[in-house]
Amino acid sequence: MDERILFLKIGKKIKEIRESQNMTQEELAADTNIENIGRLETGNTNPTIRTLYKISKALKVRLKDLVDVD
Repeated sequence: MDERILFLKIGKKIKEIRESQNMTQEELAADTNIENIGRLETGNTNPTIRTLYKISKALKVRLKDLVDVD
């Protein structure tokens, strides 16, 4: 899988989980101290493991749930 496609899929997964919990990007940013949630969700940045871990904790999901994409 191309890296760009991977980033897009991970971003989409983050957005889906966040929206399913009725959480805004601003709320997720505040909970994680990460400013570029929008860039992550659109696949315009390469998230680090640390970033994904913070997001998984804020969304109360397992890290693997964020990166389990086909």
